[in-house]
Amino acid sequence: MWPVLVALGGFLCFFLGWRFYSRFIAERLFRLEADFRTPAHEYNDGLDFVPTNRFVLWGHHFTSVAGAAPIIGPAIAVIWGWGPALAWIVLGTVLIAGMHDFGTLWASVRHRARSIGSIAAEVLGPRARSLFLLIIFFLLLMVNAVFAVSIGTLFVNFPEAVLPYWFQLPIAMVIGFLAYRSRMPLLLPCLIGLALMIGLVFVGAQVPLSLPEEPGGVPDIAWWVLIMLGYGALASRLPVWLLLQPRDFINAHLLFLGLFVIYLSLFVGRPEFAAPFINQDLPADTPSIIPLLFVTIACGAISGFHGLVSSGTSARQLNKETDARFVGYLGATGEGLLALAALLAVSAGFAGLAEWQGHYDSWAAASAGGIAAFVTGGGNLLGNLGIPAVIGTTMIAIMVVAFAATTLDTSMRLQRFILAEIGRQYRLPALSNVNLATLITFLACAGLAFGADPDNPGAGGMVLWPLFGTTNQLTAGLSLLVLSLILARLGRAVIFTAIPFLFVASMTTWAMLVNLSRYLSDGNWLLLVIGGLIFALNIWLILEGALAARRLQKTRSDVPE
Repeated sequence: MWPVLVALGGFLCFFLGWRFYSRFIAERLFRLEADFRTPAHEYNDGLDFVPTNRFVLWGHHFTSVAGAAPIIGPAIAVIWGWGPALAWIVLGTVLIAGMHDFGTLWASVRHRARSIGSIAAEVLGPRARSLFLLIIFFLLLMVNAVFAVSIGTLFVNFPEAVLPYWFQLPIAMVIGFLAYRSRMPLLLPCLIGLALMIGLVFVGAQVPLSLPEEPGGVPDIAWWVLIMLGYGALASRLPVWLLLQPRDFINAHLLFLGLFVIYLSLFVGRPEFAAPFINQDLPADTPSIIPLLFVTIACGAISGFHGLVSSGTSARQLNKETDARFVGYLGATGEGLLALAALLAVSAGFAGLAEWQGHYDSWAAASAGGIAAFVTGGGNLLGNLGIPAVIGTTMIAIMVVAFAATTLDTSMRLQRFILAEIGRQYRLPALSNVNLATLITFLACAGLAFGADPDNPGAGGMVLWPLFGTTNQLTAGLSLLVLSLILARLGRAVIFTAIPFLFVASMTTWAMLVNLSRYLSDGNWLLLVIGGLIFALNIWLILEGALAARRLQKTRSDVPE
């Protein structure tokens, strides 16, 4: 079967989900109000709370959630075959992810742009807030450390991407100034910025940049990790209009250009699948597809990190409540398109089954080489359009770096927000200081990156990568639980959030138990302790949810008819 037919089927499902399902939940479930005063207007401070055009905000939300994870997940999960991965990406995006992103954005806007963890205290009980904030803090810590080392690895392996990425920053800041200070219409500056970025792809291919080999006796990847964490900390301190919004808007155009040429290459070249529909010849170290498929592909199907972005930065920029459907549901749909492109690139971007099996000869090889497989496969597909290999791989590498860096920036800003919430809860006002919270965020991420694996300075975040998928999905399940209880309190149907919650929670709990068992047998005490703690917090929160549901039912039964 031609991959192009699979792509067309995916497009159709995503369109139907947006056209019908998102409208249904907007009108029947969340009941959006055009005249509702959003926190962006109520608390407008020009820094974090800024009323934003829905297209610009969609660009921010989409690029913040569409980092490296929706590429890595499908690139690993294809080891089971492209069929199961395709089904989870499409169904997960249409029925769960879109509703999850949309719902957490709506819930946060209705609760003064508070994070989903803070909202949990209101619907689950006061203990839930601390538990949820701890899980979120662990998740953001892993996101920051993992994405920093992922970007560093790409800079080392694809030095052609270094110059275009760093030149993107001043371009975005000029656009931000023109749009928000000079009040120039946004379209023309963004088109010019996109044209400059495309030109920089060719420049970068001719002028690859790299650090001196092991400067100061430290591996160059460790220096890149420090540089990216330092950049993320500084960028998170800037007003959202100056860098975050314009860069995300340019990146959204860049990503869609990249997706367009990838999908176009499928139509022009009409390659066959190199990967099998269902892999019957799995390597010996490959874990069971159920439940691991549903945590390996997190971003691109359903992701707890999306809820943190929705209830963090996006909720503080929503101009109208009715924009939540466009920003939230289409943001998740855009990531579904990226995950689908990644799946097709690693399924049809190899010369044949033998070459594909050479890359996927073990679970460990697939896990370590997910991004490289996407860059290589995507670059090969672009060859169908006559694009030279070095240009194609440079363009794909820049896409990945740009979105991973955007996620890093947003995630470090979110971690600062979480520290401020912890400070308010425990009466530690110093944590609400922007500079101190930013410094603590940087030191915590750097400590993990350099302390978790002393033998590989800077790469410590990857030690915790096995926990990322399960922690991410646990957070998504808990967000769906909070949404279900909010809707129950409002007397609205909960089936559309409760069934996804039960599915995600059960698959993820099962996967966590599988992983904990493996950590115990391998003697991996670091992952066993941290994973056990996260698992215990998750079970505790689910029990709090059950108690909250019981209290709500009792309250209703006590009301005389």
